[in-house]
Amino acid sequence: MRADRLVATLLFLQASGRATVAEVAAELEVSERTARRDLEALATAGVPVYSRRGRGGGWSLVGGARTNLTGLTADEIRALFLLAGPSSATPELRTALRKLVQALPATFRRDAEAASRASLTDGTDWSRTTVTAGGPHLDVLRKAVVEGTRVRLGYAGPGRPAGERTVHPLGLASKAGVEYLVAATDRGLRTFRLSRVMSVAATGDPVVRPAGFDLATAWRSLAARMEDRMHAVTVRARAEAGAGPLLERLFGDRLRVGAPLPEGWVEVEVDGPSAEVVAAQLAGLGARVEVLGPPEARERLASLAAELTALYGPPAVTDDEVRAAERRRSAAAASPATAVSAE
Repeated sequence: MRADRLVATLLFLQASGRATVAEVAAELEVSERTARRDLEALATAGVPVYSRRGRGGGWSLVGGARTNLTGLTADEIRALFLLAGPSSATPELRTALRKLVQALPATFRRDAEAASRASLTDGTDWSRTTVTAGGPHLDVLRKAVVEGTRVRLGYAGPGRPAGERTVHPLGLASKAGVEYLVAATDRGLRTFRLSRVMSVAATGDPVVRPAGFDLATAWRSLAARMEDRMHAVTVRARAEAGAGPLLERLFGDRLRVGAPLPEGWVEVEVDGPSAEVVAAQLAGLGARVEVLGPPEARERLASLAAELTALYGPPAVTDDEVRAAERRRSAAAASPATAVSAE
């Protein structure tokens, strides 16, 4: 937009003191003709800019006129650029940061530029797969939230086929790096994980906001509900003492470690949304964990074991197991009961 470009031109002149048309064009990524026209428009509008021809010439602000931002402290500026810097690959944010840097007093500018370079965001996971924060529909949903427009949301819930519903976008929340849409529906306030959003289409109809709605308050209530579901059932088990760190990584504060048991085992309890889900998560630890209850958790493990045995066949017998079986046969053959029966 030309208004944005004119402001950026003015701020660039302020930061550089004097600039040629070519330098303005390069900074704003426009043609020299457009840059010259913008500079002349500023002068026509009464902005105190002037040009000087010849060697060392260019455009300047008359008498060192300034248009600094005010009210920001050095700590506030540093915090802002630390937050924005990792995401500055987007054209919009690059432009905004450039304008802000140019508008800052010279004493703050160096710290701001250093803060913007102090961190980065790697857009791939450890398998080198590109990860888009919030999914491809984040920008569309942000716009719908800001403009207060209802949307038709294509959504695939966990374990459910994709469906479409009309929702009232009220805000976006991020928890542990995962983005959620908070929206009003015909069933009340709901959260939608953005990675499961399949499509978004604006309806043009205005959002109907619940009376007294506050995003932070609503999110706390919704998050508490989700957290309660993660503690719906408790699975009791015994685990090898050495499996503790792995269990902690898997379950966090949903794990409780109890008293030590004989032969190097410990009592553990794990909370989860269902006994079947917790059992499936514990299955990967094999014989290092024995589930004691409830019965549906043990039944789920038995079912998984049967499925895996049918797919991969019975486990191979190890040399140690063969030798142990031979020792048992030898001990049985040497027992008195066996000798009497042999006679």
